[in-house]
Amino acid sequence: MKKILIVSGTHKYKRNAFRLIIGAAFAGILILLFKVFWPGQYGSPPVHPWAGTKYLNLQTGSRIAYMLIPGKGVKKTYPIFYLEGGPGGPVDDVTIRMMMPLAEEGYDIYLYDQIGCGLSGRLQNIRDYTADRHRQDLEEMVKKTGAEEVILIGQSWGTILGVLFAADNPGKVEKMVFTGPGPIPPAPIEPIDLRAPDSLHLRAPYYTNRQQYEKVSNLRTKAMSYCATKFGKKLATDAEADDFAAYLNYECNKSCVFDTSAIKKLQYTAGYGYYSQLMTLVSFRQVHDPRPKLRNSSIPVLIMRGQADNQKWANTREFMDLFTNHQLVIVPRAGHFIYLEQPELYINTIKVFLAR
Repeated sequence: MKKILIVSGTHKYKRNAFRLIIGAAFAGILILLFKVFWPGQYGSPPVHPWAGTKYLNLQTGSRIAYMLIPGKGVKKTYPIFYLEGGPGGPVDDVTIRMMMPLAEEGYDIYLYDQIGCGLSGRLQNIRDYTADRHRQDLEEMVKKTGAEEVILIGQSWGTILGVLFAADNPGKVEKMVFTGPGPIPPAPIEPIDLRAPDSLHLRAPYYTNRQQYEKVSNLRTKAMSYCATKFGKKLATDAEADDFAAYLNYECNKSCVFDTSAIKKLQYTAGYGYYSQLMTLVSFRQVHDPRPKLRNSSIPVLIMRGQADNQKWANTREFMDLFTNHQLVIVPRAGHFIYLEQPELYINTIKVFLAR
């Protein structure tokens, strides 16, 4: 008598369902890997040299692109170094036009792309992007001018770089202008939530950096950040990472205005340095505290802050406490980018301060 094997329909269903689950999981893993490892494109414009671009190969190993706007008429004794924000923010046409009126006053003006951004070189070892490296680059550039002293104009991260330079080179600084001060590393002294006096009528911008960051980030860019900060490795090429940095900063710059109608004035600027920006910020934890060297500093300082600056009031307050010979100017109806919304007030305030 033949034996008949009966296969349960339920058993077949369970086996097929298991295969479907395995297949779906495998497909999910492939999609995940695709999103992490497939290069992204963000449509940044190409980087073009400015008229008169020159290059310096510094002893630090940095190749720096810079330009000199010669002073007109009777030359002033000390040149101006403009320190761009970011970190990793390139010099652009807006910055060049913004500084032109000071050249008309007789100041030689140096503008440069800090290492890792714009037309300057990129570093293979991204852990070499540090606040200390930027300070050393600035020291070398100042030395090459042959000037006994210089005037520093710093925007945002540029204010921090100015502080680090002045701490180690107090005798080289004639005056400093700080606009939109950032947090002095390695850690702020003032409570981060320090409230500004009501009499200043400060207000928060409509957008925040965090909102914009979450808007543009994706799985790959988050993996890029993780690989860089945890392992010091580039998941993406410099070209791709900088392409994303330009897109990211364009969106985050929407938090830098008082009136959202001014957003249309923002430029989609090429040349932002992704790894320079990210790793320089990471390096803040290792910065030697510059404060003790600057106590009782007599350097004249102008501190300018927009009414709706996206930086904490505690940052501004610490600059005021550190540099006792300071003048504070709150610029009405302006955000972090004062010159974007109040260009005449911005440049005229600086002119008056420098003329004293």
